Amino acid sequence: MERQASPFAVLVQKEIGDYIYSWKFLILLGIILLTAIGSLITILSIIKDYAANIDLDNSFLFLNLFTASDGNLPPFITIISFLGPIMGLALGFDVINVERNRGTISRVLAQPLPRDYFINSKFVAALLVIGVSIFSIGFLIMGFSILTLGIYPTLDELLRIIFFLIFTCFYIAFWLNLGILFSTIFHQSATSALAGLAVWLFYTVFYSMLMNLIGNAIYDNQMDLGVFLTRMNRLSPIGLYNELTTILLTPSIRTTTALTFEQLYGALPSTLPFSQSLMLVWPHICGLIAATFICFAIAYLIFMREEIRA
Repeated sequence: MERQASPFAVLVQKEIGDYIYSWKFLILLGIILLTAIGSLITILSIIKDYAANIDLDNSFLFLNLFTASDGNLPPFITIISFLGPIMGLALGFDVINVERNRGTISRVLAQPLPRDYFINSKFVAALLVIGVSIFSIGFLIMGFSILTLGIYPTLDELLRIIFFLIFTCFYIAFWLNLGILFSTIFHQSATSALAGLAVWLFYTVFYSMLMNLIGNAIYDNQMDLGVFLTRMNRLSPIGLYNELTTILLTPSIRTTTALTFEQLYGALPSTLPFSQSLMLVWPHICGLIAATFICFAIAYLIFMREEIRA
């Protein structure tokens, strides 16, 4: 006897289908392809200029594919840091209010299923679409490099890249949940989209400028100013993600704080193993995951207490 699928799985499949067959997903697919093309161009430049002259045992070539730049296009981590929020907001800004305006939300909730299945299925389906997209891009870059160079990444490089892709999914999921939150609060899709873009624009352009102005007004010592800016930068999801991924994909970074000349004197340059780099960014990981689930928890509570009328 064939086993019947659970109602939650049916809702997730339906939401995935809605994402895939919508114009919104096609636009996102174009953004993803643009990201992949830009990354591949950077890879071609790196291979052309450096691959023949580097020591393959110590160069961390596959990590450089995600962090290095040819000077014309930004590296992959910069591109995904810029386009990731747009992807998350585009998938989440209208998931609730568009259903509310069409009147379909009351029809779905009239069925004998838990109310939280509705919003949970929206989040899970979008997260699956994001995960497949990000991992496809990452493995595309690695596969192209393997075919071009004929070499394979080390275990340390492979673990760093996989965890980088996982944390990228959490980073985009934060913006997805922020879009879902605004979609739950505002009844118009345009309003929720503008609210999400306003938050993204603030952290992308104005946040660092504002922190610099505050820091210069408070501190005269450059060391104290640098510590202040570093701490304030970690309150921004974009700054937190950039620092996390930079440390994870750069094994030569051994600390998250600025060092004095006395501390650097006599130190031997070396690289950290993957486990030590992961411990170094563990607070960043906890902060990013916590911010992601806090946004979703607020949207979940608002949706569960909202009155739904036919």
